[in-house]
Amino acid sequence: MNLNNKSILITGGTGSLGKALTKHLLESGTEIKKLVIFSRDEQKQFEMAQEYPADQYPQIRFFIGDVRDEARVKRALKGIDYVIHAAAMKHVPIAEYNPMECVKTNIMGAENIINACLETEVTRVVALSTDKAAAPINLYGATKLASDKLFVAANNITGWNPIKFSVVRYGNVMGSNGSVIPFFLKKKKEGILPITDPTMTRFNISLQGGVDMVMHALEHAWGGEIFVPKIPSYKITDVAEAIGPECEKPIVGIRPGEKIHEEMITASDSYYTYDLGKYYTILPSTHKWNLNEFINEFGATKVKPGFQYNSADNEEWETVGDLRKLIKEHVDLTFEV
Repeated sequence: MNLNNKSILITGGTGSLGKALTKHLLESGTEIKKLVIFSRDEQKQFEMAQEYPADQYPQIRFFIGDVRDEARVKRALKGIDYVIHAAAMKHVPIAEYNPMECVKTNIMGAENIINACLETEVTRVVALSTDKAAAPINLYGATKLASDKLFVAANNITGWNPIKFSVVRYGNVMGSNGSVIPFFLKKKKEGILPITDPTMTRFNISLQGGVDMVMHALEHAWGGEIFVPKIPSYKITDVAEAIGPECEKPIVGIRPGEKIHEEMITASDSYYTYDLGKYYTILPSTHKWNLNEFINEFGATKVKPGFQYNSADNEEWETVGDLRKLIKEHVDLTFEV
C-alpha cells in the first residue's frame, strides 16, 4: 500500500501492537508525512519517545489523550488520513470488576472515534477487535462486540463522505502485554506455572501477523468487513510444557469471564462469511457496494451454513517444539529452545 505523504494516527499507540505498527510504518521504506501516537499513558509515551528521537524520526508525534474525550480525539485527527484504533480496556477480570470503565473506553470511545473521523478528513479507519467478541461471555468481549457493530454500521451514515470503516479480529497476540506467554516466562522463575484448565485452547498470532492484517484492511477494505485470519491454535498445557517442562503445573480454575475455548466466527456469522484465501471476512448484512463485484474482486467463496471457527476445532496446531521456537523468535531472544 502506498503510504507516501499520508498522515496516520494510532490510538493506543504505546501498546504492544501499536509499537509493532509504529516500527513497521517507520521502517517500511515509505515516506509517511506524519505518524501520531495517541494514548493516555505519559510514561509509556516518554519511553517510546526515547526509541524514536525527534531528530531521527521527525514525522512522529506523541499526543496525550483519551478516546473517552471526543473533543481531544477530534483535535488529534486534524489533518489525519488513516486511523488505526487499537486503544481498549482489555483485561477480562479487571473489566468484570470495573464494568462501566470498560464500557466508557471500549464502546463510548469507539463512538467518539467514529464521530470525530466523520467530522474531519479521515478516509480509512481500521478498528482492532478480539476473538472474545464472538459469542461473548465476559464484559470485555461484549463491549468489543458492540464496538465492532458500531464501526461496521458507521459505513451506513457516511453519506457523500468516501471514508471506509472496517474491523480486524484475531486471537491471542504472542508476547503482548498481559498475555499468557510473558506471564509464564515470569512465573517460571518461581518453578510454578498455574494452569486454569487442562483442556483450554487459544488461537495464536504473532505481532507481525496482527500488523499484516491491519495493513491488509487499510488497503483492501470496501467498508464494513470484519477480517479474521486463518491462524493456528495451541493448548495451554503445551505452552506450559514449552516454557517450563520442569515446573509444577497446578490446576487453579478459570478466571471470571474466561472461556475454555475461543471463537472468531460463530455459526450465526456463517451466513455472511466468505473465504478470501489467507483470511475470512464477515460481511455486513447491509452494504453500499455490489456483493458480486466484491466476490469477483477477491475471489471470495461463501462458507457453508453453520460454519464455525473456534480454537478447539482448528485444523492447525502449534506443537511444543513450535512454541519454543516462536517464543525465542517473537518474545524472548534469550529463551533456550
